Amino acid sequence: MGRALLLTGVYGAGKSTVAAEIADLLDARDEPYAAIDLDWLAWANVEAAGHEDPRLLVRNLASVVANDRAVGVTSFVLAGTVETEALREAIRGSVGEPLVVIRLEVSPAVVTARLSGDPTRARADDLAEALHAIASGRGIALADSVVDGVGPVRDVAQRVLDAAGWS
Repeated sequence: MGRALLLTGVYGAGKSTVAAEIADLLDARDEPYAAIDLDWLAWANVEAAGHEDPRLLVRNLASVVANDRAVGVTSFVLAGTVETEALREAIRGSVGEPLVVIRLEVSPAVVTARLSGDPTRARADDLAEALHAIASGRGIALADSVVDGVGPVRDVAQRVLDAAGWS
């Protein structure tokens, strides 16, 4: 039986960066893993105004997981913003493994510092969305544990693995 870890949080929380560091830690253990950035699985202009479609994410994730399993992957590290119970459960179903959800918590000041250096319109939108999500508390109740997303990336990654019971 395998296992899955979902890193969630607002844009700029460090999900993708921490997932890459967790992959490095798992690689050092010689553990068969896959690190998957969920945002990339749903980035397609298929709806009006280019909104991401969660159905596409769930279908693509199921396919990627099946392919990874076929080559021996047993641990899945997922990174993405998940703010609804329905999406969390759909991701759990696509992975087909027990799913531990860890939310990376960061302050508005940290998010602003991380995202404001990118001059693209998309990052400006991400920053506005992240600040709104923090202010409204969206998605907070969906996590099994919360980890401080500030500090050296290796330390944050280790705190996530500890919180998930993967140490």
